[in-house]
Amino acid sequence: MVRTPPTRPLSPEAKASPKVGLSYDKTLSGKCYVVDGDTIRIGKINIRLAGIDAPELEHPWGQKSKWELVRLCKGQVITAELEPDISYDRVVATCLLPDGRDLSAEMVKAGLAIDWPKFSGGKYAEFEPDGVRKKHWKAAARQRGHMHVFNK
Repeated sequence: MVRTPPTRPLSPEAKASPKVGLSYDKTLSGKCYVVDGDTIRIGKINIRLAGIDAPELEHPWGQKSKWELVRLCKGQVITAELEPDISYDRVVATCLLPDGRDLSAEMVKAGLAIDWPKFSGGKYAEFEPDGVRKKHWKAAARQRGHMHVFNK
């Protein structure tokens, strides 16, 4: 059973602001460029989607994951609610579509990313389709710290 992910209504300012920039409440809005299945760029800021892990581009399902995120974001103004965390060279954010849908939840629902409980607290686990962890075994191995398997 797949549940509909929770949505958060966007503020009128977030809906109306097509400009890219940081505001006083630590949000960033604008059209984005999709880097991979869990990374987007708004302006010059690389953003890691909070709480999920998608396959790397060169891994099985990596390209499909990226193109699903492109489909979701195409022509949309994305609002990124920035978190204080940094992941490599990326800020971490909960990224929302104009209708309030959470991009992380949408990617997990599509079976093209998995919940990363260490960072999400299990927020997206209920949206994982059956068998998705077997499908994305490399990402699941990385989460468990089995990097020797991940690098194969």
